[in-house]
Amino acid sequence: MGSLITIVGASGVGKTALAQALSKTHPFATAFEQHEERPFQALFKRNKRYALANQIDYFLLRAEQERELRASPLIGLMDGGLDLDFHGFTRLFLSRDLLTEPEFDLCRRVYALIRASLPEPELIVRLHADEITVADRLSGRKRINIASAEDTTLFNSYLDEWLASVPSSQKLELDVTNEPLEYSNSVAAILQRLPGLL
Repeated sequence: MGSLITIVGASGVGKTALAQALSKTHPFATAFEQHEERPFQALFKRNKRYALANQIDYFLLRAEQERELRASPLIGLMDGGLDLDFHGFTRLFLSRDLLTEPEFDLCRRVYALIRASLPEPELIVRLHADEITVADRLSGRKRINIASAEDTTLFNSYLDEWLASVPSSQKLELDVTNEPLEYSNSVAAILQRLPGLL
């Protein structure tokens, strides 16, 4: 079974850009969020009644991606992931009344069942950036976003709570506020951790 790296952080922080930059420097098996391809994402953007379906769809997608990445002989690399979808987005949507308490509990049960059947990522890369940077990056996007720049502080607090329970050997925290587009500093920091994953 292969190793898995997930890149986590608030919307707009640069998860996908960093994963793409990493892929140019090392052979990884990759999986991405697929916002445009997901059947409920655009519907959820227009109508909150699709929030539950959207979250369950993402949990299943991420579980399928993890299983596929771990079957590869290459190290797996994922922007976002199952854990981010639950600990970040699902909690955020509950706080914004986009999910009811019973719907959130259903998401929690589905997430827990899936995570119990799949090993946790060997490395979780947590990206930080200031709110101005995140807002600038979000405003330039052409993809569907449910979370907004105003959600960043609350979203990060949820990630802090989750990651407090993750061993330090299993995570890497990076500030990407002033990173150039090629993410050279972050790429170098992650590549230094690869020998321990091989």
